[in-house]
Amino acid sequence: MPNSASLAAGRLLRCTVLAAGLALVMTAACRAEEIEPYPSKAVRIVVPYGPGGIADVTMRLVAKELSEHFGQQFYIDNRPGAGGILGMKTAEEAAPDGYTLVMIGGGLTIAKALFKSLPYDIETDFVPISTTASYGLLIATKVGSPYKTVKDIIAAAKANPGKLNFGTINAGSTQHLSAELFRIMAGINVTTIPYKTTPELALALLRGDIDVAFDYYPGFQAPLTEGRLVAVAITARERASNLPNVPTVIESGLPGYDVTSWNGLAAPAGTSDDIVFVLNREVGEALKSPEVQKYSRKAGMDARGMSTKDLSARIKSDVDKWTQLIAKAGIQKH
Repeated sequence: MPNSASLAAGRLLRCTVLAAGLALVMTAACRAEEIEPYPSKAVRIVVPYGPGGIADVTMRLVAKELSEHFGQQFYIDNRPGAGGILGMKTAEEAAPDGYTLVMIGGGLTIAKALFKSLPYDIETDFVPISTTASYGLLIATKVGSPYKTVKDIIAAAKANPGKLNFGTINAGSTQHLSAELFRIMAGINVTTIPYKTTPELALALLRGDIDVAFDYYPGFQAPLTEGRLVAVAITARERASNLPNVPTVIESGLPGYDVTSWNGLAAPAGTSDDIVFVLNREVGEALKSPEVQKYSRKAGMDARGMSTKDLSARIKSDVDKWTQLIAKAGIQKH
């Protein structure tokens, strides 16, 4: 007959086994909860600009593809204001759970270089997910202008220092800085005139108020199509698919010149690596859709994804590039 010691030992063993089994069940339940498929509800994409712009339309097409793939709605939340600061701050303050994303772009790297302080940091307050599109700017002249190539522009500027006018929009914009970079790298003395809007810039070029203008393809599309403007070169490292006969600035005789703007997606800092990985993969697939590709080509963009690591490096590289240019060009920080 078992003694009291062996009975106690038996009860202890049974309790230990029961506790271990319960712990396994609880652990399995917790793990199941942790690996719940993402997304399990609607995902908001904050766009820090108003609706209707090219970047906004591109993001809506990507959101549509993601919604169809995941079976959960990815919707656009336009938050314009304060040059994008309102939207970026809205996203930065959101929970890092993958259910709030934000559209980012090359302009934000300029903002970090140009502003003395911002209520967010593009490099530390967000996790890059992927690019959605990249695109260069056009250098354009009026039909009949003697400046038909980049070499013509540089030669004329060197022959007549200070007489040529470069037109852009908004001081501190990508357009403005692309013109300043051209001026510095070419070693020429020209006057850069910033206009408030692209239509004003295009009109000034057509009237002959300025000799050369820097802006994105959509801003020049109508007068280019009508044969009133000429695309002299594109600022990107590669030619645009919709303008295959327009050479790059590098090809045209200014080695090392490259201004390629981009848009992409990011999430608040702290978002899990697993969610970022899934989004990076699926954004890349969404960009391959015929609808996205067709629209992007028409708008002069290259819809292509990028790894999170490469996008992070690109952001840092852009911030460094624009910081150096702003200092060299003597542009006052805000």
